[in-house]
Amino acid sequence: MLTAGIEAINVYGGTASLSVDELALHRNLDNARFKSLLMKEKTVALPYEDPVTFAVNAAKPIMDRFSTAEKGRIELLITCTESGIDFGKSISTYVHQYLGLNRNCRLFEIKQACYSGTAGLQMAVNFILSGVSPGAKALVIATDISRFIMIPHDDTTRQETAFAELSNGAGGVAMLIGENPIVFKIDAGANGYYGHEVMDVCRPLSDSEVGDADLSLLSYMECSEQAYKEYEKRVKDADYRESFRYLSFHTPFGGMIKGAHRTIMRKLFKATPIEIEADFENRVYPGLIYCQQAGNMMGGSVFMSLASTIDNGNFNSPGRVGCFSYGSGCCSEFFSGIVSKEGQAFQQSLRIQEQLNRRYKLTFNEYEIVTRNSINPQFGVRDMTPDFQLIPAAWDTMKGASRLYLKEIKNFYRKYAWEV
Repeated sequence: MLTAGIEAINVYGGTASLSVDELALHRNLDNARFKSLLMKEKTVALPYEDPVTFAVNAAKPIMDRFSTAEKGRIELLITCTESGIDFGKSISTYVHQYLGLNRNCRLFEIKQACYSGTAGLQMAVNFILSGVSPGAKALVIATDISRFIMIPHDDTTRQETAFAELSNGAGGVAMLIGENPIVFKIDAGANGYYGHEVMDVCRPLSDSEVGDADLSLLSYMECSEQAYKEYEKRVKDADYRESFRYLSFHTPFGGMIKGAHRTIMRKLFKATPIEIEADFENRVYPGLIYCQQAGNMMGGSVFMSLASTIDNGNFNSPGRVGCFSYGSGCCSEFFSGIVSKEGQAFQQSLRIQEQLNRRYKLTFNEYEIVTRNSINPQFGVRDMTPDFQLIPAAWDTMKGASRLYLKEIKNFYRKYAWEV
């Protein structure tokens, strides 16, 4: 019987980060409310970073471990993003080129807000399980960049916007999908879906995100409960508290996940606050560790949480992880899989935490320089040469790192180069 799932997963958290404690201090935010977000740092995209560079830099450490022949078995490449750069052209073509993949490969892109990465994963898993090309592999990459726009300080909505500013991140998560899923063996057919029309968060313009924060929170809460209940209907003897050693959530910010988990525990088990807190620390918090350092990666967020869970959990014996994915608009899904000790050892060898630690730590003044003076290479830019010296010390961290960066845009065509 065929099995399928994740053979490798890598997170790329960009070149630079900012302490959200410092950001909250300079924005004069309510300290108690800020602390409830459970955030520590956020990735800040620099002028020479875009969804293509995040995607390629996430996938490259995985690709570097494979021979040309092994890379040649990648027959499906799916990019998952709400940060597209063209109405027609998929960023998967750029990613395919700079990763040096076989030309006998199916390329396309998926958009469904923060659910896109899960849509890509499930499509890839079903391709493997179909058995139409024995031994083939799929590469799924979720990559996004925040379109947050600074609001003038005298704007009456400044406080609400500033809290959103704290959690908006950027980055990429790459997953290799195949028949030898040592990292995360999917429970085939164990899925609970739930979706409906809601105008909670959207991107009506290429350079901004708009929405209703309260409505988004309510929609997330409803979907987390209903998607799990549908999973429970489909999976015999499933139990939210007993079936999963760990739980990984799509994580805009940690406090949102804590609220969703608390609600489910109360409704399903009438759990006490002490029981809920202990369960959160044991089964959910390991998945927040990386998320707290990068902010909302959107389509890749649930898989950043999964990578964090695998790296920081206890898998001395195989254990099941339940995953909840949510995308505004909305679509959601609860699914699960098995993690092994062997898979954890492989994942830890990718040293995701070390990469996050190596990012350049922006001061608040440098952050303000980036937000005021850098035009992120967004959708529809015709001509652009990034300012590589906007933050010279951040550019210096690229040297010797073998990372892809955006060199220029000419007549809409993007040209990239490797910093070696």
